[in-house]
Amino acid sequence: MQHLKNCPVCGHEKHRYFLTCQDFTVSQEKFTLVKCNNCNFCFTNPRPDAQDIVKYYQSEKYISHSNTKKGLFSFLYQNIRKRALAEKINLIADFIKNIKPETENVSNINILDYGCGTGEFLHACQEKKWQVVGIEPSPEARTQAEKLTGEMIFTEIDSIQKEIPDNTFQVITLWHVLEHVHELRDTLIYLYELLAQNGVLVVAVPNHASYEADYYKEFWAGYDVPRHLYHFTPKTLNNLMQNIGFEVIQQYPMPYDAYYISLLSGQYKNGYKNYLHATWKGFQSNQHAKKNEGNYSSVLYVIKKRMYYGL
Repeated sequence: MQHLKNCPVCGHEKHRYFLTCQDFTVSQEKFTLVKCNNCNFCFTNPRPDAQDIVKYYQSEKYISHSNTKKGLFSFLYQNIRKRALAEKINLIADFIKNIKPETENVSNINILDYGCGTGEFLHACQEKKWQVVGIEPSPEARTQAEKLTGEMIFTEIDSIQKEIPDNTFQVITLWHVLEHVHELRDTLIYLYELLAQNGVLVVAVPNHASYEADYYKEFWAGYDVPRHLYHFTPKTLNNLMQNIGFEVIQQYPMPYDAYYISLLSGQYKNGYKNYLHATWKGFQSNQHAKKNEGNYSSVLYVIKKRMYYGL
């Protein structure tokens, strides 16, 4: 197990106990969450190292890697993902218009999807004629992504830097990926270098300041230990990005996540899926977020380089 002595965001040496959560997906083991005494950032500590954590992804229950369609829950997940995927593509298209409003040649739009999973987002980008690059450490998911896109998918960010120059990508996306990355600061620094000066970094992460996180507590599926190494709020995410040299310029809600996470959280707490209760809790969470600083179950952040804005 890997013990972090310093806060991944501010580097402070002191942290305090916050919560103990169970891995309900694979191992049934329990893991401790701590909070930094200085910046209040929450992270899993201790945690499996980069080699040992692989076994915690080896389950058909982990849908983003297995892409299974078995059962009602997987069926609903796949259909919601299709709708969310269309919204992501529309959002990226709007960003591209702002980055290069004069261009009619979309072939020079380069997009990197970090943690591309089984490749659905990359494939949707290809249908828009954008140039795509993917990074995915999971061999099983990477194989599916390569088959779907017809492209070689990189295994890690170090390998991509050797082949692709800095300032290449107009858009870099991390769809529920940043919370999984062991080398948090180093990875963001790499992405900073790869991002074009006027490009956008798009990051979606769970928000443990949301209503249903407080309601379900240690059963909240958004903690997803030990696969989720970090547990962000809008404030701590902003702090992290500023420390790297980025600036969060916009936030968007991800309302579908409240229903999905509530369904899983209820199952973890009670031992079965209650679709009606999850729908109600998801609705409550989204309504609560509208009145409380946008604290949705998951939040999508649009981020740019500070130096580009002269900040």
